[in-house]
Amino acid sequence: MTEPQDGAELCFPQLLNASCSRPAASWSASVCLRFLLSSVSALTVLLNLLVIVSVSHFRQLHTPTNLLLLSLAVSDFLVGLVFIPGEIYRRTSCWLLGDLMCSLYSYVATVSVAASVGNMVLISADRYVAICDPLLYPGTVTVARTKFLIFLCWLSSNLYRSLSLKDIGFHKANYVPCRGECVFVVDFVAGVFDVALSFVFPVSAIVVLHMRVFVVAVSQARSMRSHVTAVTLQHSVTLTSRRSELKAARTLGVVVLVFLLCFCPYYTVSLAGVNLIRTSYGIFVLCLFCCNSCVNPVIYALFYPWFRRAVKLIVTLQILQPGSREANVLWRG
Repeated sequence: MTEPQDGAELCFPQLLNASCSRPAASWSASVCLRFLLSSVSALTVLLNLLVIVSVSHFRQLHTPTNLLLLSLAVSDFLVGLVFIPGEIYRRTSCWLLGDLMCSLYSYVATVSVAASVGNMVLISADRYVAICDPLLYPGTVTVARTKFLIFLCWLSSNLYRSLSLKDIGFHKANYVPCRGECVFVVDFVAGVFDVALSFVFPVSAIVVLHMRVFVVAVSQARSMRSHVTAVTLQHSVTLTSRRSELKAARTLGVVVLVFLLCFCPYYTVSLAGVNLIRTSYGIFVLCLFCCNSCVNPVIYALFYPWFRRAVKLIVTLQILQPGSREANVLWRG
């Protein structure tokens, strides 16, 4: 609770001791936080919206991998549209929307973050099968199965958050609520359980899958290099394949590193409690956490040539033309 202090401006002056004090951050810090997170929010919404429109509109992009990218873009879009603006509002001003809107905001924000992590796990599993079992991939990973897994990801995120939110609220024994703030109070045991299910286990799965992919990619590259013949064409094809696989392995490593750098500090601070999350360091890790949803479409989509071609068709409004859904965006015509 933000206890009213002598001389402090109250959110609801007429309620006296029942009202919270306005956030104590300086004007410059408040403006800086608003500008930084607003920029991240706008960029997150824009980039993920481009991914959503691209994959949804063009039939040629309706593949299992791209459907996972679409699901990830939807969850990150919600992070940029709901989570980040909500954090800006409740950290820089009094919460005037009431407990119901606070609960709704908390639910949508946590579900979108959980779905984003779940989609990362699915994408890691998809790339693991594609690289480690390429012959089995077409028959194992189908569009129908991918849609079902995406449905399970969102369903489990909603169910878990619905169950966990029943024990989380504004009336804890060690927390006395006041009017004018939106605080999500979690006790230590529940916090550890939440971090384990929503962070430790998913991140462990992602790291293990990507490490396996990296090992297989390097092994395949070495194997092809050892079978280089004197034929110039064969030599060229082999070197090209080797460079492509090593580049893919490095990209996977970057993905894991960025994800860990964005998520680890935030969950560490969140587990430490409300007091630390309100410090300047807590605000920094919050910004870092929010940036992950902005970076995701960059590292998962902007590296694909089809995305750049799709964006060009979207920006020039060519997608409004009849038959644009059948446009060839995978190869240059």
